[in-house]
Amino acid sequence: MTTHSARFIERPHTRTGWWAVWLMVAFAAMFLVNMFVFMAFPSLGDGAWQQTVLPFYGIAMLACGLVSGALGLVAISYQHDRSWLVWLTILPMAWVVFMLIGEFLVPLIFPELAH
Repeated sequence: MTTHSARFIERPHTRTGWWAVWLMVAFAAMFLVNMFVFMAFPSLGDGAWQQTVLPFYGIAMLACGLVSGALGLVAISYQHDRSWLVWLTILPMAWVVFMLIGEFLVPLIFPELAH
């Protein structure tokens, strides 16, 4: 296996780095669609399709963010890809982990806030 050592200002040099970047782009696009379409217009149609589709959409969006960061960390640590785009993939993973920790810990710490 060859060792790639891209400079910070270059594009990713590894296939894993590119996968991480494109999953980050997919996460960002899904996040923006979620924010500006689904949250801005909550009553699109009768709403029956939303109860079926939106949970899968949310899980797919969070999975894209989590896998993007995991692949970015693999590309950085094992394949020595030092591109700024690969470093940027850690941000969606950090956001997803922060939200998941908050979702599980807030009801334990503050039971009156549990829904």
